Amino acid sequence: MAGDERTREVSRPALDKVHRLSIAVARGRDAGKLVEPAAGHVASVGTAADNDVVLTDDAVSRYHLELAPTADGIAVRDLGSTNGTFAGAVRVRDAVVPRGSQLRVGGTVLMLDAADAPRPEASGARELELPGMVFASEAMREVARRVRMLAAVGTSVLVHGETGAGKELVARALHELGPRAVQAFVVVDCASLAPSLLEAELFGHEKGAFTGAVRERAGAFERADGGTVFLDEVGELPPLAQASLLGVLERRRFRRVGGDREIAVDVRVVSATNRDLRSEVNRGSFRADLYFRLAGARVVVPPLRERPDDVAVLVRHFAQEMTGSDALPISDETLTALAAQHWAGNVRELRSAVERAVAFGAVELGAMLDDATETPRTTSAPAGTTTDAPIERYRDAKANAVAAFERTYLASVIERCGGNASEAARRAQMDRPYLLALLRRYGLR
Repeated sequence: MAGDERTREVSRPALDKVHRLSIAVARGRDAGKLVEPAAGHVASVGTAADNDVVLTDDAVSRYHLELAPTADGIAVRDLGSTNGTFAGAVRVRDAVVPRGSQLRVGGTVLMLDAADAPRPEASGARELELPGMVFASEAMREVARRVRMLAAVGTSVLVHGETGAGKELVARALHELGPRAVQAFVVVDCASLAPSLLEAELFGHEKGAFTGAVRERAGAFERADGGTVFLDEVGELPPLAQASLLGVLERRRFRRVGGDREIAVDVRVVSATNRDLRSEVNRGSFRADLYFRLAGARVVVPPLRERPDDVAVLVRHFAQEMTGSDALPISDETLTALAAQHWAGNVRELRSAVERAVAFGAVELGAMLDDATETPRTTSAPAGTTTDAPIERYRDAKANAVAAFERTYLASVIERCGGNASEAARRAQMDRPYLLALLRRYGLR
């Protein structure tokens, strides 16, 4: 080779320019922590209190590494840590990594991204950033961002939120956006099962294990092998079931009820609750070790009253879904009034309100709001009727119509679900206790 010959420069894949860092703790003691330093800031990570990202992991050094935004991605510099910084199996001392990279420090996994990354904007008044979810509020965009980040990692996730806020949809999105999406997503409603049946539902049973066990049955963990188990209302688990679940999460092995063979499984566990499990731990009604296993990371779904920007897109979405029409006469006045409501049942209650309104042939203020907020309307009598005939009070007429609709609707749903109230509540997107109360009211239970 000639001495003056220079090395030829070849093209390389362009990395994303990063102006501002987003550092999320995806796994470990501090899972769920999210730090977004100022633009251009070099962030330090370690256990010392003056770091930008302060970790409590004993295997992390006081000043472990630095992260800096660059024109080529994110610069990573290990600060001579005791246990090292790893990208996969490769130990990193000084490197530039792309957005979306994961680093392991001790027992902690960090996910790196750009805080100023462009986000999809709403199309008109409607936005769908997570599978099966419609929203426009900034609060839910933050939830979507967190869900997308956590979907890529295998840590257990605890979804917290009020009844009807959309916790199961968040859990499904975590599954569908992650690497386990091609495998099963199995739901266990912990609140609807008798304590004596919970272990059989979770882990299955052998033939003859108990009265009624006429054949062997695989449980939720076995059916979800390779996929995700969703434990809805996990705060309702009794103490014995809590201990059994903890054992499975730690060993990744279990035995069916009445069986002596250990079964190994690979599942991701996503849980949901409307209770504050940290308070339950303090009171001793929920195991602390189980809580830490379930809450590798947390996603908090805000109630509908804290995100009024979502009401309009949800009303239009539900109405279109139920009628197939985008041209329903929903006034701005109606949407403003709906956004101001408390919505104790959150999105589920709003959906029921839209469903009732559509069933009565009108999506309008009086059909969707509580009786206390209704304004009397003046209507002309239909042709061929006499104005001297007694007119039933609007409120009474509406109550009778609602009762007739509810009885017909519930009778159909419970029949189609074979009398299974839990399945009926899930498919109708209603609270199970509320469904049971209505069934009893109309003599259907």
